[in-house]
Amino acid sequence: MEKNFETDTKTLNAETNEKKSSDTPRIIIVTGMSGSGKTQVCRFLEDLGYFCVDNLPPILIPKFVELCAHAVNSVSHLVFVVDTRSREFFDTLLQVLEDMDKNDRDYELIFMDASDDTIIRRYKETRRSHPMALSSRISDGIAKERARLESVRGKATYIIDTSNLTKSVLREKIKRLFGIHEGAEMNISVLSFGFKYGMPLDADMVLDVRFLPNPFYIETLRRKSGAVAEVAAYIMEKSVTQEFLKRLDPLIEFLTPQYVSEGKSQLVIAVGCTGGMHRSVFVAKHLYELLKNKGYAVNLEHRDLMKNDVQEVG
Repeated sequence: MEKNFETDTKTLNAETNEKKSSDTPRIIIVTGMSGSGKTQVCRFLEDLGYFCVDNLPPILIPKFVELCAHAVNSVSHLVFVVDTRSREFFDTLLQVLEDMDKNDRDYELIFMDASDDTIIRRYKETRRSHPMALSSRISDGIAKERARLESVRGKATYIIDTSNLTKSVLREKIKRLFGIHEGAEMNISVLSFGFKYGMPLDADMVLDVRFLPNPFYIETLRRKSGAVAEVAAYIMEKSVTQEFLKRLDPLIEFLTPQYVSEGKSQLVIAVGCTGGMHRSVFVAKHLYELLKNKGYAVNLEHRDLMKNDVQEVG
């Protein structure tokens, strides 16, 4: 049942592209050695759109799957992280897996592993206690855990050894194995804001466009947003704006695929001016259209626009 990720590429690609029935949840169970990267894998799967449940007693897995299948908004991709933190409950996992096999309930079991030296080093770095060595040496806990997990390891669909894996490589492996569909690599949010209302805390990139000509000082434009055609024309006709966009567009076109290759699931580009009504709205709308035309999944938000005395939004 075990598959070798490194050598069985054709098999993995075929399974990655296999479409699951819409009324049968795809079930992934993540288990393995403490300190081997189960938490990271869970986070990567969440980024891919899976519903993740951590440390659920194994005996409850079939009931939870049934509950999700009959929910009004059914959950079609489930992840259960089960490990020795469950203590005595963990021993029921093998029986649950055998029952699922008998009932032809499809599931995929990821067994996370790492060398003893790697696990010891990770625990020393985090200064956390090993769950099976609360009052003894880490090496003793690792030995006990390996013995306890041996039978479950034999039922693994995938065994992933993280001893020499970087975070980005592990993310890519999970994405290749369990990506729900192609093209859902990164969501981009373009946000306009006003500096006087505070900078957005979740921004990955902040552009300060307060150097651009300000329509606020033009009486006929003051109460119209930067999305209104005549306001946009006023900002765009200035040579400084044209020069800025001539430099900005190639920069954004260069940086965006770099963030994608880094494995980011979301990118927030924040564009700020004084009040978040004219210049930031204009530039944010420009970037939204640029990225949308490039095929990215992008949305546009004007955070502070309506905090101003706006007469025409556009």
